Amino acid sequence: VQLQASGGGLVPAGGSLILSCAASGSTFTDYAFGWFRQAPGREREFVAGISRGGKRTIYKVAVKGRFTISRDNAKNMVYLQMNSLKPEDTAVYSCAADFTVTGVVEDTDLPYDAWGQGTLVTVSS
Repeated sequence: VQLQASGGGLVPAGGSLILSCAASGSTFTDYAFGWFRQAPGREREFVAGISRGGKRTIYKVAVKGRFTISRDNAKNMVYLQMNSLKPEDTAVYSCAADFTVTGVVEDTDLPYDAWGQGTLVTVSS
Protein backbone atom coordinates (compact mmCIF):
# COMPACT_ATOMS: atom_id res chain seq x y z
CA VAL A 1 0.00 0.00 0.00
CA GLN A 2 1.16 3.53 -0.75
CA LEU A 3 0.32 6.35 1.60
CA GLN A 4 0.20 10.08 1.00
CA ALA A 5 -0.28 12.40 3.96
CA SER A 6 -1.32 16.03 3.70
CA GLY A 7 -2.87 18.86 5.65
CA GLY A 8 -0.05 20.11 7.82
CA GLY A 9 0.66 23.77 8.35
CA LEU A 10 1.17 26.59 10.80
CA VAL A 11 -1.57 27.15 13.34
CA PRO A 12 -1.79 29.20 16.55
CA ALA A 13 -2.14 27.50 19.89
CA GLY A 14 -5.75 26.52 20.45
CA GLY A 15 -6.39 26.12 16.76
CA SER A 16 -7.38 23.12 14.70
CA LEU A 17 -6.07 21.17 11.74
CA ILE A 18 -7.17 18.08 9.93
CA LEU A 19 -4.61 15.74 8.44
CA SER A 20 -5.48 13.41 5.61
CA CYS A 21 -3.86 10.19 4.47
CA ALA A 22 -4.72 8.78 1.06
CA ALA A 23 -4.06 5.08 0.55
CA SER A 24 -3.68 3.27 -2.74
CA GLY A 25 -2.39 0.08 -4.24
CA SER A 26 -3.95 -2.49 -1.91
CA THR A 27 -7.26 -3.44 -0.35
CA PHE A 28 -7.88 -0.62 2.09
CA THR A 29 -9.91 -2.68 4.55
CA ASP A 30 -7.05 -5.16 5.02
CA TYR A 31 -5.24 -2.53 7.06
CA ALA A 32 -5.37 -0.85 10.39
CA PHE A 33 -3.90 2.64 10.31
CA GLY A 34 -1.94 4.79 12.66
CA TRP A 35 -0.71 8.34 12.93
CA PHE A 36 2.73 8.93 14.38
CA ARG A 37 4.73 12.08 14.96
CA GLN A 38 8.32 13.06 15.41
CA ALA A 39 9.41 16.33 16.92
CA PRO A 40 12.91 17.73 16.35
CA GLY A 41 15.44 15.88 18.47
CA ARG A 42 12.92 13.37 19.70
CA GLU A 43 11.97 9.82 18.82
CA ARG A 44 8.94 9.00 16.74
CA GLU A 45 5.86 8.42 18.86
CA PHE A 46 2.43 6.93 18.36
CA VAL A 47 -0.44 9.40 18.26
CA ALA A 48 -3.60 7.54 17.24
CA GLY A 49 -4.71 4.32 15.59
CA ILE A 50 -7.84 2.87 14.05
CA SER A 51 -8.77 -0.72 13.35
CA ARG A 52 -9.64 -2.25 9.98
CA GLY A 53 -13.35 -1.71 10.32
CA GLY A 54 -13.03 1.55 12.19
CA LYS A 55 -14.76 0.28 15.31
CA ARG A 56 -11.72 0.51 17.56
CA THR A 57 -9.57 3.58 18.08
CA ILE A 58 -6.72 4.22 20.47
CA TYR A 59 -4.85 7.41 21.37
CA LYS A 60 -1.75 8.65 23.04
CA VAL A 61 -2.83 9.93 26.43
CA ALA A 62 -1.59 13.45 25.72
CA VAL A 63 -3.92 13.85 22.74
CA LYS A 64 -6.97 11.99 23.96
CA GLY A 65 -10.01 14.23 23.89
CA ARG A 66 -8.33 16.65 21.49
CA PHE A 67 -7.55 14.46 18.48
CA THR A 68 -9.89 12.15 16.58
CA ILE A 69 -8.84 9.52 14.07
CA SER A 70 -11.30 8.32 11.48
CA ARG A 71 -11.39 6.46 8.21
CA ASP A 72 -13.56 6.47 5.12
CA ASN A 73 -13.42 2.99 3.63
CA ALA A 74 -15.27 4.14 0.51
CA LYS A 75 -12.67 6.80 -0.25
CA ASN A 76 -9.56 4.96 1.03
CA MET A 77 -8.83 7.85 3.36
CA VAL A 78 -7.71 8.18 6.95
CA TYR A 79 -8.04 11.44 8.86
CA LEU A 80 -6.69 12.99 12.02
CA GLN A 81 -8.78 15.85 13.35
CA MET A 82 -6.64 17.87 15.75
CA ASN A 83 -8.30 20.41 18.04
CA SER A 84 -7.01 22.58 20.87
CA LEU A 85 -3.52 22.33 19.48
CA LYS A 86 -0.58 23.06 21.75
CA PRO A 87 3.00 24.07 20.91
CA GLU A 88 4.12 20.65 22.10
CA ASP A 89 2.09 19.09 19.28
CA THR A 90 4.58 20.56 16.81
CA ALA A 91 6.08 17.69 14.82
CA VAL A 92 6.19 15.91 11.51
CA TYR A 93 3.12 13.68 11.35
CA SER A 94 3.12 10.46 9.35
CA CYS A 95 0.46 7.91 8.61
CA ALA A 96 1.20 4.19 8.61
CA ALA A 97 -0.59 1.01 7.60
CA ASP A 98 -0.62 -2.33 9.40
CA PHE A 99 -1.74 -5.34 7.35
CA THR A 100 -3.85 -7.40 9.74
CA VAL A 101 -6.60 -9.99 9.75
CA THR A 102 -7.83 -8.99 13.18
CA GLY A 103 -9.58 -6.02 14.72
CA VAL A 104 -6.51 -5.14 16.73
CA VAL A 105 -4.88 -1.75 16.36
CA GLU A 106 -1.29 -1.35 17.52
CA ASP A 107 0.27 1.56 19.37
CA THR A 108 3.90 0.80 18.52
CA ASP A 109 5.54 1.33 15.16
CA LEU A 110 6.94 -2.18 14.65
CA PRO A 111 3.74 -3.80 13.28
CA TYR A 112 3.23 -1.11 10.67
CA ASP A 113 4.24 -2.25 7.19
CA ALA A 114 4.00 0.90 5.15
CA TRP A 115 4.65 4.55 5.86
CA GLY A 116 3.77 7.73 4.09
CA GLN A 117 5.93 10.80 3.94
CA GLY A 118 5.39 13.20 6.79
CA THR A 119 3.51 16.44 6.91
CA LEU A 120 4.74 19.21 9.19
CA VAL A 121 2.47 20.65 11.85
CA THR A 122 3.73 23.77 13.60
CA VAL A 123 1.80 25.21 16.51
CA SER A 124 2.81 28.72 17.53
CA SER A 125 2.50 29.93 21.09
